Amino acid sequence: MRKIGLLSDTHGYLDPKVFEYFGSCDEVWHAGDIGSGEVSQQLRGFKNLRAVSGNIDGQDIRSIHPIDQVFLCEDVKVFITHIGGYPGNYFPEARKKIAEYKPGLFICGHSHILKIIRDSTYNLLHINPGAAGKSGFHKMRTMVRFEIDGKRIENMEVIELGLRGAIESTE
Repeated sequence: MRKIGLLSDTHGYLDPKVFEYFGSCDEVWHAGDIGSGEVSQQLRGFKNLRAVSGNIDGQDIRSIHPIDQVFLCEDVKVFITHIGGYPGNYFPEARKKIAEYKPGLFICGHSHILKIIRDSTYNLLHINPGAAGKSGFHKMRTMVRFEIDGKRIENMEVIELGLRGAIESTE
């Protein structure tokens, strides 16, 4: 069994609560728009990090984190990319790769909108954890924690970090 902490769209801001909420996790996954090498470095120093680069990420992030990640976690094939869309409205490149890779779990970010949807067409679970950062149009900063046990994806928890505009200064 693996406990996963999933976030996206930090845009260079890493809420200190991430370390508290993901403290019991085995791995942290980031679905792109990391925003700074410092955020990547902090997450890599904290837990095993699987991350993809997003459309706002510069060469410093792209040299460390690929555009796509496809891997096996327990008995579930996972595909992570930044720009993916949603079941019934996938970004064309993501749809092509979903058909090719046949993942049981498809994760993306980009929209800043939290969604967890079963896709019966491709027989997968789609997760967009929303945005954990303070840049963007989202109101609530969110991330997700869950477990993968064999072929089962379970104990899904949505974590609200607070309103985007109500971030306490720790600097």
